[in-house]
Amino acid sequence: MFIGPLEDRVAIQELNGTYADGVVRIDADTWASVWAEDAHWSLMGMEVEGRTAIVELWKGAMSGLTAVSFHCIPCMIEIDGDRAKARVQTQEFMLTKEGKTRAVGGLYEDELVKSGGRWLFTRRIFRIVAEYNPQEG
Repeated sequence: MFIGPLEDRVAIQELNGTYADGVVRIDADTWASVWAEDAHWSLMGMEVEGRTAIVELWKGAMSGLTAVSFHCIPCMIEIDGDRAKARVQTQEFMLTKEGKTRAVGGLYEDELVKSGGRWLFTRRIFRIVAEYNPQEG
């Protein structure tokens, strides 16, 4: 469900757009800008605390890629004052530096905070819903 002021829901959709833009351009500064300083990221069971550690993990993951197409669609946003919860469906198409391709459909479960007039992720939990690796059959 989408609950809360439209202005806040649009701002959270735009935050996801900034996240996606950072991924597609493999731009660590843009990607880092969406995280709270004390954020938590759960990436397929790997737990990371704090924006600095989160960005370092992401840089390592992205270092093996030549290109990424990343699409995300918020499918639930619930605002409660300066806090929010959201679910975001994703589709990623990746090209590795070895020339292999990978397609992933995923789901983020998010918690956010509005700080200084802007929304930031405080917690993102990502899991793969479906995956296709053409090299593996």
